[in-house]
Amino acid sequence: MPPLRAVPPSAGRPFAQQAAGERADAEAAEHYARLVRIAYLVLAPSLGRTRRVLTAHWLAQRALGGSRGPEPGHAYAFVRLRVVRFALEAGLPLLRLARPRRAQFPPLVPQVWGLRLFPHSCGADDLALEQALAGVSGPCRAAHVLRGLEGLDDAEVCRVLDAAGVADPRAALLEADVLTAPPALLASPEFDPCSLQVRPADPVRRRRRGRTLLASLGALVVCGSLLLLPGDGLGGPRPTSGPLYSRHPSAEEALDPAAIRRVPEELWRGSARLDFTVWPTRGDRTGDTGLLGRALATWARPGAAVVSSATPGTPDGPPMGPPQLLYAGEVGQAAVVLFHDGLRVVRYAEPRNADPSRGAALDFARVDGADAVTASALVVQRRAGRVRYLTAPWVRATAVRDLLEPDGPARPLRRDGSGVTDPVSAPVPRREDGAGCRSWQALEVRDGAAARLMTDLGELTPVRLTSGAPAATHDVSGRAERESWARTACLLPSVRSNGVRSVNSWPYAKQRLPEDAGDAWWLCTRADTWRGTGSRVLAQFQAPPEVSGGAGAPGAVAARAEDSPDCGTRRPRVLAGVLWRSDGGRWYVLAAGSRQFTSVTATGGVRGRARGRLLALPAGEGDRARLDGLLADGSRVGALH
Repeated sequence: MPPLRAVPPSAGRPFAQQAAGERADAEAAEHYARLVRIAYLVLAPSLGRTRRVLTAHWLAQRALGGSRGPEPGHAYAFVRLRVVRFALEAGLPLLRLARPRRAQFPPLVPQVWGLRLFPHSCGADDLALEQALAGVSGPCRAAHVLRGLEGLDDAEVCRVLDAAGVADPRAALLEADVLTAPPALLASPEFDPCSLQVRPADPVRRRRRGRTLLASLGALVVCGSLLLLPGDGLGGPRPTSGPLYSRHPSAEEALDPAAIRRVPEELWRGSARLDFTVWPTRGDRTGDTGLLGRALATWARPGAAVVSSATPGTPDGPPMGPPQLLYAGEVGQAAVVLFHDGLRVVRYAEPRNADPSRGAALDFARVDGADAVTASALVVQRRAGRVRYLTAPWVRATAVRDLLEPDGPARPLRRDGSGVTDPVSAPVPRREDGAGCRSWQALEVRDGAAARLMTDLGELTPVRLTSGAPAATHDVSGRAERESWARTACLLPSVRSNGVRSVNSWPYAKQRLPEDAGDAWWLCTRADTWRGTGSRVLAQFQAPPEVSGGAGAPGAVAARAEDSPDCGTRRPRVLAGVLWRSDGGRWYVLAAGSRQFTSVTATGGVRGRARGRLLALPAGEGDRARLDGLLADGSRVGALH
């Protein structure tokens, strides 16, 4: 059997419902995230992280506006040159006698009001590189990025810098030699302006200005209203109106530490339901009224120094009544409080031995509809690439399992008396195609019924991992399912920070590859959210592991969709395809549908039809095709998109 070489991401990209032609635009647009990262790294750090993020996106979009280069097939290099040129121009000072460049001014779009956007913070090495980049010139940053991130040799770097308008490219290279940080740091989440954190932008100043403006407008409205109102023109409280929120009894009670609801230790054993409502109150500071009072007050009125976050679709308003106390205690160097109000879990954290007004954090996560499995654990602390979990009282044992080692044993994980685990290495988010992923530590909990796999995706609630067809999902078990997840885990960053509740991955087709190159699997991976909307679906193509980089090599994403019922209980069908190259250098269109399909048809750049749900047609490099399939009921549907 001849060896098989898996298609690189550029060759194995999804092609369903893409029109033929416009290849230059498509080639450049596929690398949008990389182009934005280049712009972010070349821009001067003195701009500030939020403005660098917005400017980097704006420069990449401007560059893509002219993505057709002088030579077909070289659109990416052409757009990369434009990005570097625009980023260097953005760092030039405005001179009185020189004609200003458009890149020297703040971007028109995108604009975000009231929020600060910045990439995820990483370790000390990333911070050192950021400081080093701030101390060098723009051409030096560009040379370092082209060398380390793009992998260009010095001659090619000089050529690009010269084309970008740098006066002395050789001097920029010599200056870049002083930057000794490993090139791999350039690809870290610290410098990824497409994976962002959101924080409020000085809400105190905004509120002060807003109050001034509203007071002025209110005075005008009142004066006009008094002239128009009948009778004496006087308003006042109506019989149906109550006191202001700040003086409302329910609001005041919600901020009283003595009114917090506390659940007894053994209540869950006799309860008809197992979820967060029966979690007992635990921790070594449950009687600290000062800590609980600060947590409630911060929840109701977070100050300007509070770092706040919320999963998508989660309201971040104050409590409507006394919340349930889940945990209050010291975890590492922080004091942590966890509340539950029926809809949300709220975490408050403050430095243990520092001024609580500095460095406090407030996080919200929606958890309505939780059951015994999804309420098995919460993230109580995430720090320096390590995460600690607080487990439910019905969890009998915890362990850690590396998803990329399907044959490896689960390592026991110790918990303290309150149910807090020892720190575990958090999964490191890499590129969405899974490149650079070498380990994925998942939490395994045992509740007496089964072993459940859960993983941290950057939120308060760990995500449940399952296998099986949509109508019969179950916890991951057995060698085959662990091997399948070993090639799926590194694709999870594509659903990170989306309020995900569970991720199910199941093989929907097995296909014999052309030229007797082995068997490939087609999988559908669906991430469902707590809010119901925003689900994400990935169709994977997994070539035989012995020829695609090993059992842990991630599959190629053949298609993706958002808010689609495909691959779910409502519509458990999926159809996807890829352009695949054999070891002999011949190209094929491969497609597979789930068991509902009776035939598959390709049109566009490649034409053909296959009876059954598997399709394999000879093709040429760069060919595009549109896929559709015939269902058993006679209806025709397109591929996942």
